[in-house]
Amino acid sequence: MSHAHTPYYLIDENKLVKNLEIIRHVREQSGAHSVLALKCFSTWCVFDLMRQYMDGTTSSSLFEARLGHEKFGKEVHAYSVVYSAEEIDAVSQFADKLIFNSVSQLKMFHDRVRGLKVGLRVNPGISYSHYDLADPARRYSRLGVCSEQELREVAGFISGMMFHFNCENDDVENLSVALEQIGARFSTILDKMDWISLGGGIFFTKDGYPLERFCAILKNFSEKYGVQLYLEPGEAAITNSTELVTTVLDVVHNEIDIAIVDASVEAHLLDHLIYRTNPRISVPAPGNNRMMIAGRSCLAGDIFGSYELETRLKVGDEVRIADSAGYTMVKKNWFNGVPMPSIVVRRLDGTVELIRSFGFEDYAGSLS
Repeated sequence: MSHAHTPYYLIDENKLVKNLEIIRHVREQSGAHSVLALKCFSTWCVFDLMRQYMDGTTSSSLFEARLGHEKFGKEVHAYSVVYSAEEIDAVSQFADKLIFNSVSQLKMFHDRVRGLKVGLRVNPGISYSHYDLADPARRYSRLGVCSEQELREVAGFISGMMFHFNCENDDVENLSVALEQIGARFSTILDKMDWISLGGGIFFTKDGYPLERFCAILKNFSEKYGVQLYLEPGEAAITNSTELVTTVLDVVHNEIDIAIVDASVEAHLLDHLIYRTNPRISVPAPGNNRMMIAGRSCLAGDIFGSYELETRLKVGDEVRIADSAGYTMVKKNWFNGVPMPSIVVRRLDGTVELIRSFGFEDYAGSLS
């Protein structure tokens, strides 16, 4: 492919492999298996590559679980905050591990899932998160079982537990202390389990992360309680692998020069609006020209951010938004009818492949 019309998400498999090699190293050194968190990244055109390094997928809904089963293969961990009876019957046909969020749902559906490896999500009452919105142990959290008494009563019905209590945790010592606290609090129940998932949100592919220390912590926990550990990397699996490639369509001035590109934060990078963060710009390079970069939707706050750039942007210039894989393509939407970015992959051999483009029929078909 010689040219793709902007906007498009560009996934670079060589950058992706850098994360995947770390995931494989952690598996080899710690024994912990890794299952891809589809809630973060579900773009299955690169699953052929990812399955060479990972053990399967984990989900937050029936559709995600089915996608993992059909497009990724290997292990399917099926978790949902809540299941309907119909969803339980459907997901039971292909899930390897079925994880309930509450004791009440476990009791309600236990007879329907006999023969499956069943687990419970546990809220340990501790967490690491920069944002209250994403804190799984926030006050009144509905995510996981809080009562040790309830856990003990149903321990005979489950073979594993999930402790998903991190969000962008890059502090290995914080994780070590947290696992010690979990071990001390739940030791008598852990001894009865075959497997434990530590969920996602552990940023172990970050540059400079103390991997050997991390592996030792995981291995020690696994051996102490005699369990198979699972990690659920989402962002850690795909960080820095993808850019949102855009083109400047106009430049306006209101105290500051504002370059308007052919993409939208609201429609294409929604998490940055939700968490009030600004993405990095990979092209142009940093410099001394201060400009704001904005999206094309009618939302007043559709702003990527203000940046100091190497060049002063003009109509027709390319702008690349860095680190645009996690929680982007899974959340993209048709707000304002703004054209959806295509999906493009640069393969390991350097060839560039247009995987999917979206047009008016896709927009109309998403409505009624």
